[in-house]
Amino acid sequence: MRTPPSYIAFFSLFAGLFVGLSACSSGSEEHAGRGGSGASGAPASSSGGGLGGSAETAGARADGGAGAAHHGGGAGRSEGGGAPAGGGSTAAGGAGAGGIAATGGSTNAHGGVGGGPSTLVGPCDIFETGKTPCVAAHSTVRLLASTYSGPLYQVRRPSDSKTQDIPFLAQTGTADSTAQETFCTGTKCTISVVYDQSGKGNHLTRSHGGAEVCRHQDQEAVADALPLMLGGHKVYAIKVVADANGGCTPPAGSEGTGYRLDKTIGIATGDDAETEYMVTSGSSEAHGNSGCCFDYGNVETSDKDDGAATMEAIYFGGGAGWGRGGGSGPWVLADMENGVFSGATNNYTGNTSVPYPYVTAALIGRAGGTYALLAGNAQAGDLKTMYDGARPNGYTKMKKQGAIVLGTGGDNSDHGQGYFFEGVMTTGAASASVMTLVHANILAAGYGK
Repeated sequence: MRTPPSYIAFFSLFAGLFVGLSACSSGSEEHAGRGGSGASGAPASSSGGGLGGSAETAGARADGGAGAAHHGGGAGRSEGGGAPAGGGSTAAGGAGAGGIAATGGSTNAHGGVGGGPSTLVGPCDIFETGKTPCVAAHSTVRLLASTYSGPLYQVRRPSDSKTQDIPFLAQTGTADSTAQETFCTGTKCTISVVYDQSGKGNHLTRSHGGAEVCRHQDQEAVADALPLMLGGHKVYAIKVVADANGGCTPPAGSEGTGYRLDKTIGIATGDDAETEYMVTSGSSEAHGNSGCCFDYGNVETSDKDDGAATMEAIYFGGGAGWGRGGGSGPWVLADMENGVFSGATNNYTGNTSVPYPYVTAALIGRAGGTYALLAGNAQAGDLKTMYDGARPNGYTKMKKQGAIVLGTGGDNSDHGQGYFFEGVMTTGAASASVMTLVHANILAAGYGK
């Protein structure tokens, strides 16, 4: 199988950036470039994609490109009565400056449990070069770290409650959608686990419920509800649906979608710095200007509202009545608990709308009272710094607790909706140069193509 053109383009860009960045030195604070051009058409389900950048308080450090491990993916595995994941291996060639290694092997060779690292460079490889390593990396559509060899996610078959791990294809890093389709033939599966690709074991399963409000267990996402094309391959993402009944006592089966992990490893706590991004969608059918809160990021371990500054997560959507930016939305905002912020306030108009089919959404939370929000088109163009400056009053020193949430607020408020394709959390505030490379990696992945 030929290497997808998008990855070839990324190889050239990555190698060029590696040479240029190697010659740079630390200096004044730099920011990601301004907004990109219009997006190409979205799939029928309107999916999102992209990721943002940041600047460090002391100035952006020049970082080199990420290298790739030169090993092929191993055989996948099946669980709970599902069809075995197909075997196959790849012969790995040498990688350039963080580029794609030449690979042989059959086109249906699988990565997955028991295999070696991939030859493909992902966002986590790039973050590693900048000394801001991934501590959580979640995606049902593609590989995010070359060192990861496990499955991307697990699906559950309701007819017999059996489960199946879904691997990635070794040559492309995209999810093996055929494995899901085969296992789920004749029934509607749900996504039961989103595996952490960082190596920290921060896997996400459905939320067990809030401690004070929205005490119900949330729903798992329907596994085939959000198909899209990624680099020429069909994959399935997570469609977060809202509890639209009002209050927090929905009828059985009407709960919102939500995933969570309270006992984590390596996630930032207190005022420690972190970087977060997710790939989402700005199409109206994706976010729907829904309620609180379609979040991904750092939340309370207590499953309740512990007050201002006890969470730091990316919020995406129409503001949920808590905050807004310029224009009509949607916006990339910061949910810091008891407030959703577009800048130093909850109505900073310099944070403009990003209604692209594929959207970058990034939050850089620094120690010492500053943070940045970045957004842009994940199909073409650069990132735009929507805000970079002081935190809101009452949030100067953060009190982060280090749990992870996907799809709900910190107290399990499940009234938001959105599309989730991939997301990463790191330790430390990533530099602008690293985030430029990460964004190039997202563009090369080929969302909607």
